[in-house]
Amino acid sequence: MSALWIDAPTGLAGDMLLAALLDLGVDQAVVESPLAALGLTGRYRLTQQEARSAGLRGIRVDVEGLEDQPPHRHWSGIRDQINAAALAPSLKQRVLAVFTRLAEAEATVHGTPVEAVHFHEVGAIDALVDVVGVCAAIDDLNPARIVCSPLPAGSGTVATAHGLLPVPVPAVLELARRHRIPLLQGGDLPTGELVTPTGLALVSVLVDQFVAPERMVADKVGVGLGHRQLDRPNLVRLVLHTPAVTAEEGPRWESLVVQEAWIDDATPEEIAVLMNRLRDAGAIDVAVQPLLMKKGRSGQLLTALVRDGDADQLRSLWLSAGSSIGLRERRQGRWVLPRRQGVLETPWGPVAAKQVRRPDGRCTVKAEADALEALQASTGCSFDELRAAVAVAPFVSTDDWA
Repeated sequence: MSALWIDAPTGLAGDMLLAALLDLGVDQAVVESPLAALGLTGRYRLTQQEARSAGLRGIRVDVEGLEDQPPHRHWSGIRDQINAAALAPSLKQRVLAVFTRLAEAEATVHGTPVEAVHFHEVGAIDALVDVVGVCAAIDDLNPARIVCSPLPAGSGTVATAHGLLPVPVPAVLELARRHRIPLLQGGDLPTGELVTPTGLALVSVLVDQFVAPERMVADKVGVGLGHRQLDRPNLVRLVLHTPAVTAEEGPRWESLVVQEAWIDDATPEEIAVLMNRLRDAGAIDVAVQPLLMKKGRSGQLLTALVRDGDADQLRSLWLSAGSSIGLRERRQGRWVLPRRQGVLETPWGPVAAKQVRRPDGRCTVKAEADALEALQASTGCSFDELRAAVAVAPFVSTDDWA
């Protein structure tokens, strides 16, 4: 399956991402269909044309607002408009996630409630076109994984609807802080605003990891041009490629200790207590199997997977808290896929989940069963309905790959 690399050496904006996706081959109708579902037909004009920046070709898009008196759009109104539209579930979740992050960042830096957020950058028709268009194009491409090179922070000041602001603008800095997005400072970087809030909110939702691929086989390249004239090409490149998984990204070998005992003189309650104590003391996992032991006695095979450093402590626990007067141990290895913890952003709030990187470069996500059970109890929704929602919900990592 193909992966997507976002290379933004001179910065990132929503229109540049959209232009690169169109250059990659996404049909403009894919972009405009969900915009029509949002009731925006006749309120904007989207044009794309081949252009050049410092001698390099690419696609540049322009979004022209056609509203005589553009409405003042608050976040709550935009959210209601998106929820009411007949959009594909995965697209709706992504668009909502992008605007939610924008609104939360603006609310934080301006000290206002999220529901009351009203600002030009989100309310403008071009931001709606950029966000919905980019999310629709990504849905159409459906890459197995998206990575993005670290983005340049920019420097100096920029004139905005809120007045003259320092660069990176407060909303960009807040988005980067909230979602652990690396920003590059210093070096041979252009001055001024290089990354917009809309652009950063988009990649915060869409990107799996902010790192350039170490190895890849490029299949197709799309180039989106910015409007600002720089001393170098002002562009974003999207590279659709076949990922080459490195040793660091693939399964890793882990040496473990297996501790086990055959027990025929403990009650089910005592077995359960010992299992819980072993887990609490650091066992990776504990399992029990029924046995038929000597003299026809029913027994239990209790097994714990233990890391080397925890073996001594757990051995003492077995022999002091359990009824067994002996313990078997053996070394055993296992292959472990890279994984990280995070949350799925659902309409009911965040749901704890785990993301796993497969050997072919795909990233798969599964909601934690306990989190789904708690969500089912609080919402009254069926498990089928909840599973359908989390299947299309954006994943947000809360730790690094391990």
